[in-house]
Amino acid sequence: MLPKEKFTSQLGFYSTFEEQLNHQHPLYKLSNHINWIVFDEAFKKHYSLNQGRPGKTIRLMVSLLILKQLRNLSDESVVEQWSENAYYQYFSGEQIFSSKKPCVPTELVEFRKRIGEAGVELILKESIRINGSDADDDNLSGDTTVQEKNITYPTDDKLYKKIISKCRSIADKEGIQLRQSYIFTIKKLSTIQRFRRNKGGDAKARKASKKIKTIAGRLVRDVERKLSADTLLNHSADLNLFKKVLSQKRGESNKVYSLHEPEVKCYTKGKEHKRFEFGSKASFLITQNTGVIVGALNFTETLHDSKTVPEALEQYHRLMKKEPKNLFLDRGYRGPKKIGNTELHTPRPDKNISKSKRKRYKRRAAIEPIIGHLKHDYRMIRNYLKGTVGDAINVMMAAAAMNFKRMMNKWTRQFIFFLQNILKTLDFSYRLFFNRKLEMAF
Repeated sequence: MLPKEKFTSQLGFYSTFEEQLNHQHPLYKLSNHINWIVFDEAFKKHYSLNQGRPGKTIRLMVSLLILKQLRNLSDESVVEQWSENAYYQYFSGEQIFSSKKPCVPTELVEFRKRIGEAGVELILKESIRINGSDADDDNLSGDTTVQEKNITYPTDDKLYKKIISKCRSIADKEGIQLRQSYIFTIKKLSTIQRFRRNKGGDAKARKASKKIKTIAGRLVRDVERKLSADTLLNHSADLNLFKKVLSQKRGESNKVYSLHEPEVKCYTKGKEHKRFEFGSKASFLITQNTGVIVGALNFTETLHDSKTVPEALEQYHRLMKKEPKNLFLDRGYRGPKKIGNTELHTPRPDKNISKSKRKRYKRRAAIEPIIGHLKHDYRMIRNYLKGTVGDAINVMMAAAAMNFKRMMNKWTRQFIFFLQNILKTLDFSYRLFFNRKLEMAF
């Protein structure tokens, strides 16, 4: 149910909560620049008017999502810090300081599910609007990267052991008596695998791995036989996933690398320190002159970089209501040189290249550090949100947070520049006054 409106008149005897804060603080300024009514109008359809328990305000939930990504915090941490930070509370629309937690951390999970990808894209659109004329550029730079998922490095042995563990869990839950649990057998086989590098240990370890796979298949078939028709239907998705893992072979496409995140794909990084990355592909578009992120899209398939461009331009059109004139890409892109009214440019040997175009090609490299900041400062280095929807939400929220942070830094620089000018003026006035005093003295 939608919450009731709060009483927002003066709550203190001498001053309001707003007057007690520093009006030059970046979060204070950001809270007054964001158009919160847009979110209220868009998300109120997800709430009932008069049924159910009154929910938290939409502004509170949206602000917590922004603060989580802006400060690189988990759901638990942002909820805990909210009760300690006055600027967090003012940013969320509070009119008086509260020492209580705003909500349970799991409510953020439910709110993300409720608004979905379309709702998060609206937050990204608002972050672009905040940047004003800086986001209005007809020349864009584009690039892709891999957003790694929060999974362990996948190996066949790990997957087989997890299948065995999950089969035991299903049996315990449904009250099934397995023919054999293989607890001590798996423990002995794991010990053999530990000494793979010892003399003669490699052959024993390979034999132990094969035995573990055999045991996993036995338990899957045993559970499938002993489940009733109704319970088998409930666990059919898990059992089919187990069978797929057991039947997949080296070199196959669409392999399963994680049981709890089966949509994860493998991308070849090719670097010496990290050969492969496991997650999803993310595409970004930024303005060339100012570096505002005007497009952030996630892809769950192992697409070539050139195949991501049409959908990225389609999202840009949704957000900006126009098409860019030029899109500058790296040498990894192949395909058409024009999509709609947008010309695609990739660097190639050209003796007659103009200075302006050469400058544009050099400027394209500015997207690389932006992607680095998105990963290390805005929670894209490892995605903890579940499923493909979680991948898309994390990419767009990271881009929105970086756009908000860009304007916060800009306001801070403007204020510092203003103070420096005042100090210079005062210094000049003092020197002029002191010099006149000296002239009068002599």
